[in-house]
Amino acid sequence: MSTFIFDHPLIDDKLAKLRSRTTPVALFRQLVEEVTTLMLYEVAKTLPRTTKQVETPLAITQCPVLDGPPPVLVPVLRAGLAMADPLLKQLPTSPVGHVGLVRDHDTLEPIRYLVKLPPMDGRPVWVLDPMLATGGSVCEALNILREYGAEDISLFSIIAAPEGVARLEREHPDVRLFLGVLDEKLNEKGYIMPGLGDAGDRLYGTV
Repeated sequence: MSTFIFDHPLIDDKLAKLRSRTTPVALFRQLVEEVTTLMLYEVAKTLPRTTKQVETPLAITQCPVLDGPPPVLVPVLRAGLAMADPLLKQLPTSPVGHVGLVRDHDTLEPIRYLVKLPPMDGRPVWVLDPMLATGGSVCEALNILREYGAEDISLFSIIAAPEGVARLEREHPDVRLFLGVLDEKLNEKGYIMPGLGDAGDRLYGTV
C-alpha cells in the first residue's frame, strides 16, 4: 500500500486548531475544508495529463491539461461530506457518490444504511473520510466500491490511528492513502488518541 503523510506547516497549524476542544463548529468546518484543499495538491499529482494547443494573445503554445474523466468523489457519510465541497470547487465536473455507514458502538463494526454511486469503471475514485480509526468503516466502504467496479482508489483522511492503517493495508493493499497526520493509537472505545474527538459531531454540532 502506498501511504503519503503530509509534513507541511500550514496543515500542521490547522490540525492544531482542529484538535482544540474550544474550536467552534463554524471554524472546525472551515479548517476541514482548508486542510482538504491543501491535501488535494499532492493527491492530484496522480491524475493523468496531456497537452493542448492554446492560443495566447501573443502566440500559440502547448499547455499541460488534465486528461481523461475527473475522479469520482465518494464521501463516507456523514463526516466525509465536509471534504467533498472543497474538492468540487477545484473539480466541478466530478461525479459524487455517497456511502452511508454507522459504527455499532459495542462491536465497533460498520452498518450500511445508504449506497448511491455513479458509474466508476475506468475512473479514479477518491474516498473521503476525515478519521481512519479502527479501519472498519473505511474498509467496508472500499468493499462496497469494489462491488460497483472501482479499481483505482485513493483515500483522503485527515487523522489516522496505526491500527486503522494496518487494517487497510491488510484488506486493501492496492489503495493509495493520503494522511494529514498519523496519531499514536486507539483508546478502549476505538477513538483516535490524541485525535480530535468525533469529527461528525464537531462538524454538525451534535452529541
